Amino acid sequence: MAVQETRVITKFLRERPDDSWTLDAALANGTYSMIDTLFDRAPEDIVKLVTDSGLRGRGGAGFGTGQKWSFLPKDVYPRYLAVNGDEGEPSTFKDHMLVERDPHQLIEGIVIASYAIQTHHAFVYLRGEFALGAERLGAALADAYARGYVGKNIKGSGYDLEIVLHRGAGCYIAGDETGLLSSLEGERAMPRIKPPFPAVQGVYAAPTIVNNVETLSAVPHILRNGAEWYAAMGVNRSKGTRLFSVSGHVERPGNYEVELGITFRDLIEGLAGGVAGGRKLGFFIPGGASSPWLLEEHLDAPLDMDYVQSELSATTMLGSGAVMVYDETVDPLLVAWRIAKFFAHESCGKCTPCREGTARMLVALDRLAAGSGGEGEVAILRELGEVVQLASLCGLGQAAPLSVRAVLEHFPGALGLQ
Repeated sequence: MAVQETRVITKFLRERPDDSWTLDAALANGTYSMIDTLFDRAPEDIVKLVTDSGLRGRGGAGFGTGQKWSFLPKDVYPRYLAVNGDEGEPSTFKDHMLVERDPHQLIEGIVIASYAIQTHHAFVYLRGEFALGAERLGAALADAYARGYVGKNIKGSGYDLEIVLHRGAGCYIAGDETGLLSSLEGERAMPRIKPPFPAVQGVYAAPTIVNNVETLSAVPHILRNGAEWYAAMGVNRSKGTRLFSVSGHVERPGNYEVELGITFRDLIEGLAGGVAGGRKLGFFIPGGASSPWLLEEHLDAPLDMDYVQSELSATTMLGSGAVMVYDETVDPLLVAWRIAKFFAHESCGKCTPCREGTARMLVALDRLAAGSGGEGEVAILRELGEVVQLASLCGLGQAAPLSVRAVLEHFPGALGLQ
């Protein structure tokens, strides 16, 4: 039986591709219908509903959404919601699609989440390069204000919510939740030391919840269909559906929404059509450039966040859901070099291990790729990789050595090693 997508948050935009971003189309699809009864429910009941659904963050960390909401300190106001739409992880393009093609679904999710955590101010931090997304989301917000779904006294409830669209300047580190908050405040996007965590002290030093675009897009469906409906999909603690951005040497690259628990083989060979041109698989990266690589022997592993992180021999993660596929003709050393170049360029420079270590690793890879390196450069990569991963302040530095480690583990011949 052929593998099928399980479309929840992408169902509407696939069925109505010509105008899915417009208010008239969204209303015809039932968007905003949950707001009519939202304020009859207690905020804590909505938090419990989302917790019971098993929804976990879709930005990469995979933390329980309802659990994160519950971490806000009681009776501490003001508090804020920040929507992470920066999406700077290489080859990730799911949030981009959701913002461009179904912005009203996202706005409905923001309203529900804001009411649940009892904030009156939400920010959507959108990557600066997403010009069409910013245009459509801005228009959608204007329409939502005009119809009374956002703004003062929503639907006569007495509840007010202001949503601000903030466009970033295009740096990877703004995808880190604390880097995003710094950028929102007008500072350079640099990570902050934790604790305190954003739920305690975030934007403007006030309690702040940071949720991903995909995460909030799922919230209206959970409210509409119930926690049990959502929890019935998926596997183990990985509940519901998830969007995977498949790119590289496949016949049908694109975004696929699938029920968690299917295998990488189902995704790559089934939905994406397998390796292009009839060639063999060389390796694939399962969760964006920040995740360690996997081989053909891992294709039958399930898309289960916990399983991938703890059970695979090459421990990795689903991360941002960007699956990059490389065929047998690709030189893994050059892929590692290109990823290292990206991280060296995107390092914000705040902490020394990352600032200096990523640059030095790139130099070593430059020499190896040019054929002028040797055992000395490999030794540097081993030592530096450990230091950078352990001592860096945020996820950029912690992830930067992983592609190098993958080459050392799986493809030592590419480095001239036996």
